[in-house]
Amino acid sequence: MQNSARIVAIGAGPAGLTAGLELIRRSDIKPLLIEADTQVGGISKTVVHRGNRMDLGGHRFFSKSDWVMDWWRSLMPIVGRDGEAVRIQYHQQSRQVRLDGERAQGDVMLVRPRLSRIYYLRRLFDYPLKLNWTTLSNLGARRVARIMASYARARTLPRPERNLEDFIINRFGAELYRTFFKDYTEKVWGVPCQEISAEWGAQRIKGLSVTAALKHAAGRLLRNAAASTQHTSLIEQFLYPRLGPGQMWERAAQEIIAGGGTILLQTRVVRLRRQDNRITAVEIEEHDGQRRTVEVDHVISTMPVKDLIAAMDPPAPQEVQRVAQGLLYRDFMTVGVLVRRIKRSPADQGGRSGERLPDNWIYVQEKDVRLGRLQIFNNWSPDLVADPNGTVWLGLEYFCNIGDDLWSMDDEAFQRFAIQELASIDLIDPADVLDTHLVRVEKAYPAYFGSYRDFGIVRRWLDGISNLWLVGRNGMHRYNNQDHSMLTAKLAVDAILGGDVTREAIWAVNLDDEYHETIEQRGDRATIQRPA
Repeated sequence: MQNSARIVAIGAGPAGLTAGLELIRRSDIKPLLIEADTQVGGISKTVVHRGNRMDLGGHRFFSKSDWVMDWWRSLMPIVGRDGEAVRIQYHQQSRQVRLDGERAQGDVMLVRPRLSRIYYLRRLFDYPLKLNWTTLSNLGARRVARIMASYARARTLPRPERNLEDFIINRFGAELYRTFFKDYTEKVWGVPCQEISAEWGAQRIKGLSVTAALKHAAGRLLRNAAASTQHTSLIEQFLYPRLGPGQMWERAAQEIIAGGGTILLQTRVVRLRRQDNRITAVEIEEHDGQRRTVEVDHVISTMPVKDLIAAMDPPAPQEVQRVAQGLLYRDFMTVGVLVRRIKRSPADQGGRSGERLPDNWIYVQEKDVRLGRLQIFNNWSPDLVADPNGTVWLGLEYFCNIGDDLWSMDDEAFQRFAIQELASIDLIDPADVLDTHLVRVEKAYPAYFGSYRDFGIVRRWLDGISNLWLVGRNGMHRYNNQDHSMLTAKLAVDAILGGDVTREAIWAVNLDDEYHETIEQRGDRATIQRPA
């Protein structure tokens, strides 16, 4: 690859910025990054409102990949006693990291405790769902008996796996599916589970062994129903930038610019000019409406596949256009709500009234509200909150579609609606609300329904364009985590610099991954994790 190569990255989220910084660090190429938003980071940006910071969706910094962990650390050291090592654990994965010093301010990552729970029946359940005494007592003997009986039926008489509902019932039984999977999954995606591809379950729910988990939990309960208080295990922890995920990506952007790269904000790619099997130029529209054409040797794309196909000139074949136009997405709204205090649920054992809940986020399973998840930003990093001791900064997350009843509300009406919902499930008093802020995110989640079953038609055609590289979540129409997106970008840069033309390694990222295994046995407890 010539050092004068003209490379454009469409999008300045985790994938686009990773690609740009890898090119800067590993070659003399000066990439051009095109970003439609007013700031870098994509859905991993940090939104600042009156000194309070919002993380859109929650981004824990943990990866199985040594390369990803080292890459993050190259930009932001980990706060702690210099040279001391700590073990961080996230779901099934555990690893040791060395601390870099006690510098508490600036561009640093913190080691933070992880706690997520499910709010259901006005009670808090462990998440991932643990087959322990708390869960069983919260559910009650009758419901537990139904869960176990329906699981036995599912294992004896499995159904053909035509959709996500079939996939989950075969692995958990109909009763557990209805209790902890169906309603929340349909909140997230806005369609019945029967309309979601079983491939979604295969990607997000892996390595199941429910029978072993049930036997393990039942044996433990028979030995001592109260033994749950006697075990010791690693506290789950993760790394987190002091000022939210956007701090990491702003650092990456600064290094790209310092290395001679260019990042254009409030700029859109409106056309990709194609000759045979190559992209020859991209046409961009800047914030003032001015358009110009940029000739390219390679394009690294994170833009939604649907929009990418629509921008092709000459157009893609009709069958490719048909599938691309039918690809669907789920949009997202987060309301920041600043309160004096959050109510402590009476069902949260050991809690005192007025004491802040310790969770990073809470999955809201209740059927009588549209709220999907609740973040408590104080617990991600105290520095996300202007007054972390005197206020609680909450993030109320809603899954929606552009044009539906939620998205169509004006900002003030939606903020009032969100406050009323949180009060209705007895988590805040509206009189304690001090401030609110609403953020809307389009195409946050690529969907595994619509025309997705024919996505291979689009992928094969795009892979045939020799200098076009699809990376990231929307760029591949795949629900990648940010570390997966980074790895796809790295592999694209590897191929470009190495003169490779194959895409198999990029598409293989997140296909055989252990992050989302649903059954876990750690020490003396077993857990179940659902797709989220």
